[in-house]
Amino acid sequence: MPLSHSPWPAGSPDALATEPVPTPLDQPAPPGAGDAPAARRNAGPLLAVLRRVLPDAGTVLEVGSGTGQHAVALAAALAPRRWLPSDPRPTLAGSLAAWASLLPETAARPLPPRILDAAAPAAGWPVGPDDGIRALVATNVIHIAPWAVVAGLLAGAAALLPPGGPLVLYGPFRRHGDHTGDGNARFDASLRAEDPAWGIRDLEGELVPAAAAAGLRLDAVQPMPSNNLTVVFRRG
Repeated sequence: MPLSHSPWPAGSPDALATEPVPTPLDQPAPPGAGDAPAARRNAGPLLAVLRRVLPDAGTVLEVGSGTGQHAVALAAALAPRRWLPSDPRPTLAGSLAAWASLLPETAARPLPPRILDAAAPAAGWPVGPDDGIRALVATNVIHIAPWAVVAGLLAGAAALLPPGGPLVLYGPFRRHGDHTGDGNARFDASLRAEDPAWGIRDLEGELVPAAAAAGLRLDAVQPMPSNNLTVVFRRG
């Protein structure tokens, strides 16, 4: 069902914050696994949103999988969809395997990860028609990456997704030039101090025009806990 640009019924940030942490992120990190506290906190709210956004079948390509925590938890929770993690860093594979070792034997696992630099031209991404990509997901990526990654992610979604397929972005955003909270304003300043090419992106001023130029339309904006958003674009 298409989503509106307003919060869903019973989908307020406070309601989403009560979503349980999905397995295996409710357990201590195993040896050799990266452990991002934010991934534990936002996995439950994000899962609740993805259940409403993603198609019922096919492969979900995650761009910027990082520690692999989301990949393992979401692959298990969202089966029979297939979850394909990717990251530009080869360290993902070890952390992913460590987290997957905590899953029950019968649980679905993510597919073997791909090394993918989203800033590269989409024609060079290590995915193709045989992968059956039906959705793209990127969580907490575009504010800690240069604009070339954002542009590459939009172009990759336009190239890989079928008509109507979703590109789901999660993280902090500015709205019409303004931050959604004082904490985000301070966070943005710290990001830009660390790397001037980083920073919280403006949804209406930057992302929507760039997405439209790539052939993607804004479908939904879901407020999330901690002044974050889940933003859904769809291929036209």
